[in-house]
Amino acid sequence: MAAPAQRAKSDPAMDLADLPAGDHRRWAVPLGLAAPLAAALALWAYAVVRTDTSRLGEFGLVGALPVAFWIALALLTAGFWVCIRDPLRAGGWSLAYTVGLIVMERATQALVYPTPLYSWAWKHDAVIEHLLTAGGMQRGDRLGDMAVYDQWPGFFAAQAALVRLTGVENAAMYMAWWPLVSSLLLLAPLLLIYRTFTQDRRLIWTAVWLFHVANWVGQDYFSPQSLAFALYLGVIAIVLRRGQRPGRGRRSRQAVWTVLLIPLITAIVISHQLTPVMLVAALAALCLTRRYRDWTLLVTLLLVFLAWNLTASLPFLRDAVPEMVSSFGDVGHNLETGYGSTPTGTGPVIVSWVSRLLSACVLLLALTGVLRRRVLRHRAMPLLLIGAVPLLMLVANDYGSEMIFRVLLFMLPGACFFAAAALLPDVRPLAAEPGGHGAPRSVTGMRAVLPGIALLALTAAFVPSYSGKDRLSYFPPQEVALVRQVFDRAPEGSLVVAAHRNYPLAYASYWNVRHYWFLDDAKSHVEEILKNPADRLARDMASVEPPGRAYFLLTQGQIANSDMNGMLTGEQLANIEKSLTASPLFEQVGRNSAGVVYELKRTDSIDGSAGRTP
Repeated sequence: MAAPAQRAKSDPAMDLADLPAGDHRRWAVPLGLAAPLAAALALWAYAVVRTDTSRLGEFGLVGALPVAFWIALALLTAGFWVCIRDPLRAGGWSLAYTVGLIVMERATQALVYPTPLYSWAWKHDAVIEHLLTAGGMQRGDRLGDMAVYDQWPGFFAAQAALVRLTGVENAAMYMAWWPLVSSLLLLAPLLLIYRTFTQDRRLIWTAVWLFHVANWVGQDYFSPQSLAFALYLGVIAIVLRRGQRPGRGRRSRQAVWTVLLIPLITAIVISHQLTPVMLVAALAALCLTRRYRDWTLLVTLLLVFLAWNLTASLPFLRDAVPEMVSSFGDVGHNLETGYGSTPTGTGPVIVSWVSRLLSACVLLLALTGVLRRRVLRHRAMPLLLIGAVPLLMLVANDYGSEMIFRVLLFMLPGACFFAAAALLPDVRPLAAEPGGHGAPRSVTGMRAVLPGIALLALTAAFVPSYSGKDRLSYFPPQEVALVRQVFDRAPEGSLVVAAHRNYPLAYASYWNVRHYWFLDDAKSHVEEILKNPADRLARDMASVEPPGRAYFLLTQGQIANSDMNGMLTGEQLANIEKSLTASPLFEQVGRNSAGVVYELKRTDSIDGSAGRTP
């Protein structure tokens, strides 16, 4: 006699209700979990098609997203929460939902915008182009401040090799997708780290989910930090999984693992300035515990770090160390975000507060988890230490006014683990097999609903925190074309002047074309420009010698950044443009809907002695 499941397969008219209870559940559970995921992804795809980014408002992409996107996000989060309520359910569904979240978070911008975001990503594309053009590293006498990138070339050399290997024109062809790629790279090390301290699948996957929700600071873009952070987590994951206090029979294994990790730590050291310091602090903190007291890897890392900094990167450090020393201990200064970074206007202010509240809520949940889960706190003490040591960096340096964001990034793996423990009721450090002692129970009622609502609120807050400032991060094709036109026509030795560096290709041809952004100057000089724009700028640009030419560039990205961050208003920048248009010293050589370009044409009548040398 055929089994019920076999008869159902051969008889299409048979209803699932005719199956025995066990077979019905075998079908119902996967369908119940797949339906929200499929519906969420379908709605998200519909929302992407319907999103119009031609005119972004002060809320960035948030104001352009249709309602379908928010429904999709809510469905995805609700499905995930239902999925993890069963502590014994296989992790495949949790993985599917988490990947769905990463795709919705990080692929939306790549799909709705025709050009890559972030001026810094375009800057890194220029560094890769320089490596491809020059064929090797160059020093400060040739590149000035940009030589720092040649002194930490790991990321850029790898991308240059990828460009050559794939045959694409440049890295801009794929860098819009880098946030998705870099976020997916973090999944494996995060899972390894969390599985070191618990077998409770609910806790593991909720922590991974929270990490990607709380990681709004934007360091996943096309940058050395994104790759170095993934390598950092990889090293930490291996150390936590394998590292125990050396003893008989273990020292040889520790030595083997140290040798295997040398390529990873070398890649970190030659790719990024800050990440090796964070790794040193993390490994040193682990050495404070008896379980992970292995100095071999820490000493190896320090040797590689010192070897690189005393050779390849020494020219940069020789100039930078005095400033680092002067800022050491000045926490107030290190927390400042720098000139012109105060959000201005309703949208930027609200977005800024939403992002702060998102981070504050995750950190508060983490503190609650640490205080309430005594057993988990004891078992995961190494993770707690790794999450806390980045705070020491606030004492050390301001890192270009970004230290607070980098500290938050490196705190997140530990913080999200304990935040997940606070969200989940009845957490156990170890989840036993069905019926075993200590297995967490499925939770129903308000104890399951309220944490789910909190998770939904945190997930929704990610969207404005991450993409609420896209008005200043997105450069339409017209702006890219206008800037490219400038550098295509600029001879070697030319100068490009702009209000701010927030535009695509801002560092194009930096090895033979100079760049000057007057908002980087002292406030007194900016006021001089505002008082008499054409004359003051002409004197600033008069030092260019033939065959070089001097250009002034004003674009949509500069206006958005200046206006939203309280630097100069749109009206002030418009007055600068009017002054150059009316001046006989400048000639308009390019214009479209995204900006305008002027060329200085009468340098012979300008008092160059009163000018500046940018």
